[in-house]
Amino acid sequence: MKACIFDIKRFAVHDGPGIRTTVFFKGCPLNCSWCHNPEGISPDIEHYTVQNTFDGVSLVKELIIGRWITLDELMVELEKDRIFMEESGGGVTFSGGEPLMQHEAVFALLQNCRERKIHTALDTSGFASERILRKATELADLILYDLKSLDDKIHKKHTGLSNKKILENLEIALKGKARVVLRIPLVSGFNNRPVDHQQLIAYLESLDNLDQVDILPYHPFGTQKYKRFHKKNRQNGFGIPPGEKVIALKEGLIDAGFEVNIGG
Repeated sequence: MKACIFDIKRFAVHDGPGIRTTVFFKGCPLNCSWCHNPEGISPDIEHYTVQNTFDGVSLVKELIIGRWITLDELMVELEKDRIFMEESGGGVTFSGGEPLMQHEAVFALLQNCRERKIHTALDTSGFASERILRKATELADLILYDLKSLDDKIHKKHTGLSNKKILENLEIALKGKARVVLRIPLVSGFNNRPVDHQQLIAYLESLDNLDQVDILPYHPFGTQKYKRFHKKNRQNGFGIPPGEKVIALKEGLIDAGFEVNIGG
C-alpha cells in the first residue's frame, strides 16, 4: 500500500503535544479561500515550472508537488524521530490536505504506530463518511478537529461545501475513543465578527466531552506559494485577526469552561 504525500515536517510543535513529525497527505474535499497549503488541495501529483534569472541567464526549474511512498518507507522515516518524540511526549501527526481522503493508508499507519507505541494525532476537517470518522476515532490517540464556521451559507461560499456533515461528525468524534481537540481557524473577513464568537461559544457549550479549544489566527504565509505554484490567490479580503479580538474569543471560551491555546 502507498500514500500520496507532499511533505514531512520534522520537529513540529503546533500539531499536537510535544515534538512531532507531521505527514501531509495530498488531496482535500474542501477548497478554503484562505488556504495556506494550496499544494495540498489536489489529490494529484502536480508539476510546475519556476523561472529565475542569474547574471542575465534564464534558468527554468521543474517543481514536482507530491510523491507516492510505501507505508513501510514512511514508517522508516517516522522511526528516525522516535527519540525526540519519546523525550518530549510527542508523536506523529497525519495532516494534509485531508488525510481521511486516503483513509486506508492512514488507518494502516495509525495501527502500525499503535503497535510501536508511537502517539498519533489526526488533523481533520471532519468531512468524511460516518464510517470512516468512527474508525479514525478508534485508531488515533488524538483528533485535531477543525471547525471553520457555523454559518452554512458562509461555509459553503468559502470552502465549497456545506458544514452539515462536519457538525454531525464532530458529535460522533466526541463520543469516540480518541481525545478531541477542536481547532478554530480565526480569519478576519470570514468568522471573526462578535456574532460569530457568540454563536461559536454557545454551540460549543452544548457539546459533551469537549474540554480544549485551539485558536489558530490566520496568517498570509501561503501567499508566496500561490505565486510559486501558478495558482490563483483567493486570499484577498481575508486578514490577520487583531490581537484584541483573538484575546476576546480566548477569554470568552475560558469563561465557558474550556482550556484554550492560541496557535495550537
